[in-house]
Amino acid sequence: MHFDAVTESKSRLLSLLQEKSIFYGDFLLASGRRSHYYIDCRLTTLDPEGAWLIGEVMHSLICVEARERQTKVDAIGGLTMGADPIALATAIFSYSKKDAPPLRPFVVRKEAKGHGQTKLIEGSFKSGDTVVVLDDVVTRGDSTIKAMETIVQAGGKIAFAAVLVDRQEGGRQNIEKLGYPLISVFTRDELVREAKT
Repeated sequence: MHFDAVTESKSRLLSLLQEKSIFYGDFLLASGRRSHYYIDCRLTTLDPEGAWLIGEVMHSLICVEARERQTKVDAIGGLTMGADPIALATAIFSYSKKDAPPLRPFVVRKEAKGHGQTKLIEGSFKSGDTVVVLDDVVTRGDSTIKAMETIVQAGGKIAFAAVLVDRQEGGRQNIEKLGYPLISVFTRDELVREAKT
């Protein structure tokens, strides 16, 4: 992938996130903390232009990191539903680039279905796969860590985690304490005006 093309796409993605996905006010977060801003990535990840840009930028980020770590990534996914559109967009972009084979997307359920195959992981995952765990936003890292635990229990090997936005509130450190590197497309400081929690 041509570096300038990815840089341009990343710049447009930043603008799109700032335009569609950042809200300012007084918000109660899932962590129980309050914040003067809220990041709703789904308004960008589920937007046609946003999805294509995320696919391109995340694909590039994963490929560069995998090369540096000299590892081959088989599949990508994370906890539903923040990771779902990112995994699919990245896999579609991988297919469009004629990767051989393309990155395979999967979804980690929050709990197993009570019927059918009662699987916790849906889609193109199999035991033995080397995977990248995805998420839209990492704050404390809880949902990323939950996905990791499920993947490891199902026989997956985690290469690293990749997120769209790192809120810089300890999630990276919590994930890295478990021995898994985390990379992000953007940090809170790049995304949010006068970033303060």
